Amino acid sequence: MNPPTTTSLTLEAARARLRQLGLYGLLAQVETLMLEPWFARVIEIEEAERARRSLKRRLDDARLGAFKLIADFDWAWPTKCDRGLIEELFSLAFIEESANVVFIGTNGLGKTMLLKNLAYQAVLHGHTARFIRASDMLHDLAAQNSTTTLARRLHRYTTPTVLVIDEVGYLSYDARYADLLFEVVTRRYQSPSRPILLTTNKVFGEWNQVFPNATCVGTLVDRLVHRAEIVGLEGESYRLKEAKERTERKAKTRNSTARKKS
Repeated sequence: MNPPTTTSLTLEAARARLRQLGLYGLLAQVETLMLEPWFARVIEIEEAERARRSLKRRLDDARLGAFKLIADFDWAWPTKCDRGLIEELFSLAFIEESANVVFIGTNGLGKTMLLKNLAYQAVLHGHTARFIRASDMLHDLAAQNSTTTLARRLHRYTTPTVLVIDEVGYLSYDARYADLLFEVVTRRYQSPSRPILLTTNKVFGEWNQVFPNATCVGTLVDRLVHRAEIVGLEGESYRLKEAKERTERKAKTRNSTARKKS
């Protein structure tokens, strides 16, 4: 986010901005400093640098890794894709509404790409985020051997504005893991503006297969979808499409090379 301009800096605006920056030494001398031609520029430089460092810190904490930007998403590839709803999500209104976002679909349709882009936009707009695969998060929580260490780990997943949980449904878990996911969902459900972004390859009616021995699945799903945007994607794997195209290109190259040699 760009810092406000200081073109027409007023005394009250200068005080407010210095207070926000924590520059109390300058704040104490603000009436004198207002007469200096460099004063407004110093505030701008400090705000810009803090904004840059804040963005870098939030991007590092989000752990999004490499991903394709939304501009590269092939809207024509899925046979079912509500483009209007997906584009509306990028307004980030779901954060203010405390509404979860769930992408449901088979492998290779871009679910992870879309959610990473949503988290990226949230970070660009000043929010905090964290991306993690469901298996990594649940193994991490289950590995804690005391109530204290578990509480610390839960804090890691409940405090970011946006929590992205990827690939729920690709593995099955015992009741302990279900309880841990339930705890994360419940804590975020009870906190304002703490939505979960989640991808799954199974409709909610099949989540008993993911947590076959858990009694909390019904309540877990109920809290997850109570305030949620559910986005269904259908079609063949785009990764498989790209793999086939790559194989075809290499075959053409080999054939062309062979013809030149013959």
